[in-house]
Amino acid sequence: MIKLLGWRLAQAAFVVLAVGLLTWFLVQALPGDMAWRIASGRYGYDRVDANAVALVQQELSGSLQQGSALLHWLFDLLQFNFGRSLVSGEPVMDELRWQLSQTLALAGTSLLLTILFTLPLGIWAGCHANGKLDRALFWLSALLKSVPHFALGMLLIVLLALQLDWLPSAGHGELRHFLLPSLTLALSLAAVGVRVVREATYQVVTSGYYRWGAQKGLASATLMRRHGLRNLASPVLTWFGMQFVWLVEGVVVVETLFAWPGIGHALVHAIFARDVPVIQASAMTLGLLFVLLNILVDAGCHLLDPRGARA
Repeated sequence: MIKLLGWRLAQAAFVVLAVGLLTWFLVQALPGDMAWRIASGRYGYDRVDANAVALVQQELSGSLQQGSALLHWLFDLLQFNFGRSLVSGEPVMDELRWQLSQTLALAGTSLLLTILFTLPLGIWAGCHANGKLDRALFWLSALLKSVPHFALGMLLIVLLALQLDWLPSAGHGELRHFLLPSLTLALSLAAVGVRVVREATYQVVTSGYYRWGAQKGLASATLMRRHGLRNLASPVLTWFGMQFVWLVEGVVVVETLFAWPGIGHALVHAIFARDVPVIQASAMTLGLLFVLLNILVDAGCHLLDPRGARA
């Protein structure tokens, strides 16, 4: 376990460095007028003039002389110093902490909804394989899985926000603002999650030890509690853990669609505004988070079943 943890932490360091270098070179190679993009993001497209662009060009030239060279950037990276946003002027780390907390909150809420949808339905379908509910869930899962996130989000906005006026279509600060974006993510995940839980449950209930327990006359609930849930835990928790990793990495579309102030939404705006420090910090944070969450998933699987721990 210690060896695995050390190897994963070394991977985390390598991923951060690789993503940082890649974003540094890509940003340097971006076409177009960076000063105009930054001025547009800072003052608004309708307020940009030659004086604003010249002011930004002067800032960029000073930055290039002082610290935008690769070696200086690597030195700042070792100190976790990402500088200030070229658009807002605020420290990047301060903005990043806020944005990351919002992304994690949205991902956590979506995962909770996914669990509430998938566990009862998947276990029921697995225990009653090929029944009416099982077949209905199969077709519903196939339908939801085929719909892209942005299309599902737009459908929910039209139905629940515009037509029924039950939920706000965008915004932040209240519990009801979580519902539409998290429901969009949860329904997409549940489409696959129900089948994962169903297949795992079916493998358990058709196994020899489970049938032996049934022949002893144990009630269904007791049988599932004693012989089913623990054997379900490892594959199901592995899947849910990996989906949380995917949620944190893959909420960019949903955050942009619902104007959610997370790290994905900030990254998209930073790319359009050529806000170099924010681009670099956001990309490296997502890369580091991906590795760290994978470490947690591996550790959880190892604790549940050391024989099935992933290498």
